[in-house]
Amino acid sequence: MNTRGLLDQLLKSGQSLLQNQQGKGGAGKVPGLGDLLGGGQGKGSGLGGLLSGAGGGALAAGAMGLLLGSKKARKYGGKALTYGGLAALGVLAYKAYGNWQARQGQAPAQEPQTLDRLPPAQAEQHSQAVLKALVAAAKSDGHIDERERELIEGEFVRLDSDRELQAWLHAELNKPLDPAEVARAAQTPEMAAEMYLASVMMVDQEHFMERAYLDELARQLRLDPNLREELERQVRDAAAQ
Repeated sequence: MNTRGLLDQLLKSGQSLLQNQQGKGGAGKVPGLGDLLGGGQGKGSGLGGLLSGAGGGALAAGAMGLLLGSKKARKYGGKALTYGGLAALGVLAYKAYGNWQARQGQAPAQEPQTLDRLPPAQAEQHSQAVLKALVAAAKSDGHIDERERELIEGEFVRLDSDRELQAWLHAELNKPLDPAEVARAAQTPEMAAEMYLASVMMVDQEHFMERAYLDELARQLRLDPNLREELERQVRDAAAQ
């Protein structure tokens, strides 16, 4: 599966989502399912407008918007998605590790092997774990129903013709939400950090169910509380830039 390429498109598409909204006077608002479907007949509005765009960027924006669903405002999550693609996610995790270790007053045993510092095969493993976390976080407020799953899967089919990847995504979308099952995908501490970062970017931390999901995911990932705090700080700092 080429999870890496798909995930990179999804993360980068956050920028076009926000730019579209800011151009319409809606700075900071990430379109939800209603925004994407509303008035979707014309070329310039709704899902139809996104799908009429050239290349995979518009399609990725549609898929990301559907994943975000009914979530409207992002205090910093949606903005952090504009920070870049997979490499930027790795940079954030790397910075968080460095700051965490410095605060503990200890030199790292080895340099953190984050997404931005991995050969392709290992980056693919990390990417699959991060995409798993992203899909799970999108379900954390319970908003994805059967119709929305079908729409999301339709977007992924348009984005990538890899049937193995499509089957995997179908299974992930239809699984019951289980933070312990999600956390089992983290094979390294760096992978756990990246999965948590992606989850923080997706959720609204002021929403009780989503905050509770993040708390349990952090526990299942066995994140040091200080590292978790540093990861969340990196997302806030990225959003402020």
